[in-house]
Amino acid sequence: MDMKLDMKLDKKAIATSALALAGSLFAVGAQAANLQEGQAVWERLNCASCHGADAVKGVDPSYPTLAGQHADYLEHALTAYQRGARGLPASANVRNNAIMAAFATQLSKQDIQNVSAWLASLPSPLSVKK
Repeated sequence: MDMKLDMKLDKKAIATSALALAGSLFAVGAQAANLQEGQAVWERLNCASCHGADAVKGVDPSYPTLAGQHADYLEHALTAYQRGARGLPASANVRNNAIMAAFATQLSKQDIQNVSAWLASLPSPLSVKK
């Protein structure tokens, strides 16, 4: 009798695990970045006019190199500019820059993920020195 109980528990555990895995794969697929859409966002907002066509050399030396930057960092920065546009005081999670805020507020969460992933995929002089 214990063997039947064990088999029922194993089947239930397998079914639960399979359902959880399927759910997580769906969530990842729904949120996956699209590099082509990221490039389209870059072009639509004319980001190259300040950050350079290659996203490496901006028109002002103080503008950051975006190509090759970590996607999660870029996502955080763009979201922080959106928060700054709402008038929140500057902090680690809020960036106050009128120009960047005007562009960032036009972006959806998916736009931010896409453009960040596209920029991260570009060749770059950014590196970690050993």
